Amino acid sequence: MSTNNTLPSAIVAGHICLDIIPNLDYVPSGEFLHLLEPGHLVNIGPAVFSTGGAVSNTGLALHILGIPTRLMGKVGDDSFAQAVLGLIRRFGFGLADGMIVDDSASTSYTFIINPPGIDRIFLHHTGANDTFIPDDIPYQELEEAALFHFGYPPLMRQMFLNDGANLVEIFRQAHATGITTSLDLAFPDPASPSGKANWRLILAATMPHVDIFTPSIDEVLITLYPDLYQKFTAQAGAAGFLSLVTPELLSQLGSELLEMGARLVLIKLGERGAYLRTASLQRLAGMGRARPAALDTWADVELWAPCFQVNVVGTTGSGDSTIAGFLAGLLRGQPPAEALTTAVAVGACNVEASDALGGLRSWDATLSRVGAGWSRLPLELHTSGWQRLTGSALWRGPAK
Repeated sequence: MSTNNTLPSAIVAGHICLDIIPNLDYVPSGEFLHLLEPGHLVNIGPAVFSTGGAVSNTGLALHILGIPTRLMGKVGDDSFAQAVLGLIRRFGFGLADGMIVDDSASTSYTFIINPPGIDRIFLHHTGANDTFIPDDIPYQELEEAALFHFGYPPLMRQMFLNDGANLVEIFRQAHATGITTSLDLAFPDPASPSGKANWRLILAATMPHVDIFTPSIDEVLITLYPDLYQKFTAQAGAAGFLSLVTPELLSQLGSELLEMGARLVLIKLGERGAYLRTASLQRLAGMGRARPAALDTWADVELWAPCFQVNVVGTTGSGDSTIAGFLAGLLRGQPPAEALTTAVAVGACNVEASDALGGLRSWDATLSRVGAGWSRLPLELHTSGWQRLTGSALWRGPAK
C-alpha cells in the first residue's frame, strides 16, 4: 500500500504482539462453554496469524489509509519475532525498520478467542513490551513528523511502574519536539499489577503532555472511576454495558479529561459509535505540528457519531482502527464532524474481518462507501442541549 509523502507523517509507538486467532465460525454455540474446560476437545478451523497491539493495529491502519507512518515497537529474538517482522514487511518496504529486537526478551503474543456474537477472550503474554523504556524512542526522528501516537501503556510494565514515570517522560520529551502527541489506553486486568496501579495519578501526570486522548469508555471508567465501572457491569445485564452510557456521562468525562490537559478527546463506544470533545481555541493553538489549519472549526466541539451498519465477523482491533480513521482525518485536514465520521467508518470496516487489518480499505474507498449512503445504526438522544446536526446522523452536544 503506497502512501502520499506530501501528507503529514505519523509515528506510532508502544505495544506490539503476534495475534493468533482460531476460526470458531463452525463451533456450535453450546460448545463455546467448553473451550477452556480441562480435558474437553473442541474442533475448530484454521488460525489467522496477524500482528496486534497499537503499533500494528493503529500504525498499519494509518499506512493503509495513506498516511506516511513509522512504527516503533519492541520484539524478542525468537520465532514469533520473525513472524511479526515478516507480517509488517508485507505491508510495505521499510515499515519494520524502526522496530527494536531485544535478545533478552520474548516476543509478545495473544491467543484471541473470538466466537461470533460473543465478546472476545484474550490470553496474552506481554513479553518484550515490558522492557520498553523512554530511551527506546529516537526523539530526533519525532522532530521530522507531525504526529506521535503511543498505545497500550497498561500492557507495558515500565509504563505504569513508579506512578508512570517512564510514560510521563516519553510524552514530556515527545511534546518538547513540537510534535502533536496522542495516547491510547488498553484495558488492564484488575487482578494484575497494572490493574492495581494508580491510573488516575498516572494520567494526571501524563495528560499535560498529551494533545489527543483516545480511550474506550470502559478504559476511561476502569482507570478513573473503577467503582462506577463495577456498578455498570453489575447493572448491565442482557442490555450490555454500553446501554448505560448517557450523554451526561460523556460530557462529564470529556470535561474532566480536557481539564487534565488533553486538547482533543475521542472516546470509543463500541457499537454505539464514538464521542468527540475538544478544548478552546486558545488551548488548541498549542497542540503541535498536526493541529488543523482551520483551528476555529475545531474549538469547543462536542459530537457523538453513531456506527455504520455491518455484518460483524470479529472485533479485534476495531478501536485501534477507529483511532487511525480519526487521526488520518485530522492529518488530511477534515473538519471535526467529518474526521469523527471517518473514525467510525474505518472502525466499521475493521469488524468485517476476523483480524485487525483484513477488513480495512484505502482512504478513497472508505470515503466512497460513506458518500454512497452507507446506513447507520440508530442513535436517538433525548437529552437537553443535544441536537442532531442538520443533514447528518451526528449529534452535537452543548459544550462551550
